[in-house]
Amino acid sequence: MTQPLIEAFFDATTNTISYLVGDPATRTAAVIDPVLDFDLASGSADTRSAERILAFARAGDWRIAMVLETHAHADHLSAAPFIKAQTGAWIGIGAHIRDVQTIFRPVFAMEDLKTDGSDFDRLFEDGDRFAIGALEVEVLHVPGHTPADVAYRIGDAAFVGDTLFMPDYGTARADFPGGDARTLYRSIRRLLALPGETRLFMCHDYKAPGRDDYRWETTVDEQRRSSVHVHDGVGEDAFVAMRRQRDAGLSVPKLLLPSIQVNIRAGHFHAAAANGVTYLRIPVTWQTHGA
Repeated sequence: MTQPLIEAFFDATTNTISYLVGDPATRTAAVIDPVLDFDLASGSADTRSAERILAFARAGDWRIAMVLETHAHADHLSAAPFIKAQTGAWIGIGAHIRDVQTIFRPVFAMEDLKTDGSDFDRLFEDGDRFAIGALEVEVLHVPGHTPADVAYRIGDAAFVGDTLFMPDYGTARADFPGGDARTLYRSIRRLLALPGETRLFMCHDYKAPGRDDYRWETTVDEQRRSSVHVHDGVGEDAFVAMRRQRDAGLSVPKLLLPSIQVNIRAGHFHAAAANGVTYLRIPVTWQTHGA
């Protein structure tokens, strides 16, 4: 079996890892979870992280044919449209993005947002298979963090998005709208039922306490032996109780509001206003206190 070339690109600002995954036989490649650099304080967007990936592809004569999103991210904006514009690649995501669009359309009063997933070029159902050159990709629906999370299994590797983190750090939060800790546990157990030597590639790393370097590759066996949240022996009820308690103390991701409203549109911003400027929406929640 031909194994993919895998090149990781770490963005320290968002602790996100994007990947170029290529078929050595045909020089065809996919980009998984590309980051658009966005500064919230100034409202400036920058394509430097995506350009790193494109430069690597050009240097190695890789043809980027597709951009694969594991889910609609809440901690960084997607550079998928920029890569599509530069390469002609199509953009794919799990079909349950429709559920996420339906959840967030009223939150941001996005009356123009279609909730049929048509902002994306391809929507994947659980078990779908497609090709990167001669490499076969299997789609695994792994909800829980969001309803739309998928993992991409390619050769001996699986790209698991936010479902899992490195074994010493744990698992994804499940408290976003549409998330569910019990569903997340079942999705993780499905991933950990893959062959033990399967390599698992994370979407984020935050360096667990006591670790000095960033890491994003582990294996099914390593997760089953040593994951601080879901090693073998951790039951569903215990995981759910832990996850709910942990989530209750987590802060809101800094880029949550811009990320969601952009990423559910396949990385596209709202249409520019009459003055030519693009704007994002910030829902305001009022709290009043008696005098």
